[in-house]
Amino acid sequence: MTDAGNDFRRMLSRLKSGDDEALAELFSQHRERLWRMVHFRLNRRLQGRVDTEDILQEAYLAAAKRVPHFAEESSTSFFIWLRMIVMQTLIDVHRRHLGAQMRDAGREIAIRGCRYSQTTSISMVARLVGHLTSPTQAALREEVSTQLEMALETMDPIDREVLALRHFEELTNSEVAEALDIQQKAASIRYVRAIKRLKGILSQMPGFPGDPQDAD
Repeated sequence: MTDAGNDFRRMLSRLKSGDDEALAELFSQHRERLWRMVHFRLNRRLQGRVDTEDILQEAYLAAAKRVPHFAEESSTSFFIWLRMIVMQTLIDVHRRHLGAQMRDAGREIAIRGCRYSQTTSISMVARLVGHLTSPTQAALREEVSTQLEMALETMDPIDREVLALRHFEELTNSEVAEALDIQQKAASIRYVRAIKRLKGILSQMPGFPGDPQDAD
């Protein structure tokens, strides 16, 4: 095992023994990845109202209270455990700020203790249409966004999550499998299928590669 791997194992041992500084060090190591997840999934209506760092700080405090539970869950990797806490914190933030406006509240699916919802589609759409910046494209953005969201909602929810985790959060295949509690082979197959489906969807949208107007 590498020195880095040994150091990580030592920090995990310190964490499980109740060392508060170990949690701070481990959280710091994963902060960039967790920030990327929150930035991707934060509802666009909350941008400017809620700071990503504040969400991470709230999640850190929640993690500190749950360390004993992690110590009992030896089969869960630290990053996935931490990500689940950040995800739950983010969901709580959405509910506090949006409340009844959360039109997907009744459409959540539970996967390994976390709840995933239509916000995944919305977040993906926001990223995908971000390149439509010219005046002509901007006029199409709202229409394209609506069409994209409807198309993404026709995908299997787990396929959609695999796509979001791999392509937008940049998790490894093994991390995706653990996060969704599925086999690595299944995660890989779902990702290939989801990417193919996404490319097919985008090819039918104006302003994306494959759009006949791009050849003009």
